[in-house]
Amino acid sequence: MANTFNLGNGNWAQKTEKLLAYNAENNNYKPLPFDFDRASTATRVNKDGLIETVRIDEPRIDFLNNTKGHLLLEPERTNVQIYSQDFSQSIWNTPSTKSVTFEPTSTIDPEGKTNAYRITSTASDNQVAGLTSILSGTTYTGSIYVKRVSGTGNVLIRDVNNNQNEYSLLPSDGWKRISATAQSNSTNGRLYINLNTVGDSIEIWGAQLEEGSYATSYIPTSGQSGGVTRSAETCSNAGNSTVFNDSEGVLYFEGSALANDGTNRWAVSLSDGSNDERVQIIYLSDNSISSSVISSNSSQCSFNYSGGLATDFNKIAISYKDNDFKMYVNGTQVDSDTSGNAPSGLNTLGFERPTGVSQFYGNIKDVRVYNTALSDSELQALTS
Repeated sequence: MANTFNLGNGNWAQKTEKLLAYNAENNNYKPLPFDFDRASTATRVNKDGLIETVRIDEPRIDFLNNTKGHLLLEPERTNVQIYSQDFSQSIWNTPSTKSVTFEPTSTIDPEGKTNAYRITSTASDNQVAGLTSILSGTTYTGSIYVKRVSGTGNVLIRDVNNNQNEYSLLPSDGWKRISATAQSNSTNGRLYINLNTVGDSIEIWGAQLEEGSYATSYIPTSGQSGGVTRSAETCSNAGNSTVFNDSEGVLYFEGSALANDGTNRWAVSLSDGSNDERVQIIYLSDNSISSSVISSNSSQCSFNYSGGLATDFNKIAISYKDNDFKMYVNGTQVDSDTSGNAPSGLNTLGFERPTGVSQFYGNIKDVRVYNTALSDSELQALTS
């Protein structure tokens, strides 16, 4: 067998508008570029654990909770909290009746700079509240980075409808991002941060209020009207017919979805550039994981795995060959099929449906294509 297509697993190479996969046959590195697009800057967590901004059209290799890194792909989002770091601005409504002291601090923030603010509760009725204009009847997620300075009481973040999530923080926890999600019932957006206990002190940085059911990577703002938008990302069109064997092979994917958002998301597809011939792994709307083979625009096999969370990192492999199809997930065979034809003309791989829709938004650690079908023991080892 030959591992003819590789992306990730700690081996990353990227430049503007390109992300390089590689063919390691005979120890000969042959770059196989993806076309990458994002029409804005964006942030990532770098190897030092700090948030940094990357350029327009530069793929993001993110190291949040992952020393080897993963490719981060996200949808378009706008941070409408127009001052995300400058808490001295008037939109951060902290009147004296809300019983907090509020001051800049020299603490190193998640960006490696000193733009955090410290708040200390002086009475039971206390809060920091960032105000902004939003759309009524729309779901928003508010988030902010917090760090415990002193005290033991829970920290509350309250959403646009004054619902709240409570977080227990210890000084040893360092910076932690907290969030709350709700559907708005007015055009007044609020991001509240409360301390439960008098005398407790925390530091805050990086506020975000975005339309959507989950928080995405930090989008810095500094007073821009309407906020700042991070564009959606696409990553596709890698490989060619010489590295993909259409008579048999294995498609392997290790990654996680950003959220259980009720949509179908093509995690990865290996195809002839159309829907007629393809091998694919999909996160379905019910958050189960599906893999299938299509030949002559007809399904040859279809497998489904619902034994885990879409937001967890899963190792998934589908092996294809005439009358021999198998799906393995996390070291276990999920299903098999002994009837059907392998696809033909496979020449491109992307994190989307082959026709360029249903883009995958998530974290991608490792993708591989083998040019022969693997044995059961090999598939088990690959996905373990």
